Amino acid sequence: MNETEEKLMPQYGENKKITSGNYDKSLAAACINGTFVGRKVENIISYKGIPFVGSQPSGERRWKAPVDFVPDDGVYEAYYYGKTPVQAPGDPSSLYPVGEDCLYLNIWRADGPITDKKPVIVWIYGGAFEVGGTTDPQYDCHNLVKENPEVIVVTIAYRVSFFGFFHLSHLPDGKDYADASNLGLMDQMMALKWVHENIAAFGGDPGNVTIWGESAGGASTTLLPLIRGSHRYFRRVITQSGAPGQTRTPEQAIACTEKVMQALGCATVADLLKVSAEKLTKVWTDLYGFYQKLGIRTFPERDGKYLPLNTWKAYEDGAAADIEFLQGCNKDEMNTFLGVVGVDVWNAWADGRLDEKLAQLTLDEKKLVESYCNEIEGERHEATVRLFSQIMFIAPQIRLSEVQTKSGGKSFTYYYTVESAVPMIKSGHSSEMSVVFNHPEIDDFTGRDYDETFCKTMRKMWVQFAKTGNPSLSADIAPDGKAHEWPLYDLTDKQVMVLAENGIHLAKESELKIVDWERTYFLTDYYMP
Repeated sequence: MNETEEKLMPQYGENKKITSGNYDKSLAAACINGTFVGRKVENIISYKGIPFVGSQPSGERRWKAPVDFVPDDGVYEAYYYGKTPVQAPGDPSSLYPVGEDCLYLNIWRADGPITDKKPVIVWIYGGAFEVGGTTDPQYDCHNLVKENPEVIVVTIAYRVSFFGFFHLSHLPDGKDYADASNLGLMDQMMALKWVHENIAAFGGDPGNVTIWGESAGGASTTLLPLIRGSHRYFRRVITQSGAPGQTRTPEQAIACTEKVMQALGCATVADLLKVSAEKLTKVWTDLYGFYQKLGIRTFPERDGKYLPLNTWKAYEDGAAADIEFLQGCNKDEMNTFLGVVGVDVWNAWADGRLDEKLAQLTLDEKKLVESYCNEIEGERHEATVRLFSQIMFIAPQIRLSEVQTKSGGKSFTYYYTVESAVPMIKSGHSSEMSVVFNHPEIDDFTGRDYDETFCKTMRKMWVQFAKTGNPSLSADIAPDGKAHEWPLYDLTDKQVMVLAENGIHLAKESELKIVDWERTYFLTDYYMP
């Protein structure tokens, strides 16, 4: 049993119905679908494993849209996390029991009167839409809320991989499975509906909800505003390394499905329904495993129904102009993937993806990309790591600031530069996670302790944005004792807040050269994968 398993397994259990009437009423919250009883540790009350659907997506509900929660006057324990969504192995959350019955959420609040209407932050995990879960020890929000008791934090689960984003409607019997391509986003929407209708029971303000995510979770927070009816559930977005370019076409989705069908020997949805989750997982792992093959093929689908055919145009047309954004990227995004899989696996992946990307480009565009790569010194992987950092995260993040600003919306933009001590990772993807969640002991991507005052200041900015819609800090509330005036991104100066360990400060994009406007910015038009 490794260190993560040792942390997770003692937390596992099954929440039971309380029929004796013997429970601490001060730890109970009366919701539409039941009264849930939490646990208190160090003045922080956690409620874990609350179902936000009326029926779990297993059995005949496999590949079906989430079912709305229903009234229930029962009293239930909320002591243990629900199961992790089914996925290929490798992510810390996969060490917790997994299952198709996985749609649960968790809440942390400071003890005290629930008459206060506190700002609510809803966390959506990342993992390339292939892996992830709320059970990852990183996402335990006890430390975050203990330091910032003025907010309530919620973490929500959603289906990933072949159960969350799997195109089936093209199959002979697939007409009843049109939702299967975007089920993970639908799960998120249902969880936000539950929060909207129930969070007041925990002292939260349903009118002041911020959705917050990183990587696939960050992309989710930029896609949710494009879904019809979503704006009633949140007013702010915190996006770390995620943008609306992280989507795919129906054709790309069908290609993935067909490869899985062939490997399984299936021809219809009826065939697939007979296949166990374990067998599906094994086949997916062999074909697209995130930790095994750096799959990165799973994305929400631009179907023209649930999501627009062109997400960038939707932003340009003002689809999210009424939503306030705090968003940004890390200096060396793809270095994390290089560090995790190693140079050989990276080179094989990058060479294949580069060929695919170049095949989509015009001759002049290919020359621009080749020019960009040729200027980067070092071993072969250095150029592709830099290029794919631009394609997948950095250029899309800056474009999000641009289109949100052009449409009249608000974007506070950051550039994270703190470097890891782990070889090759540098300021890589996800390396800020232990900072924002206040888990310095989890150093998989950091390899060292970061400056404590810097970390507290960064967290305070996140919390201040959730409270007020502006992450600026006055000297009297900033942990470092300095005033940090954070201006909106604008189309002239393009100022960003540089989150540097040796001093948080403002800078113009032109000084930092975050994106190559001529040779990489246009690649955002080609989406992913």
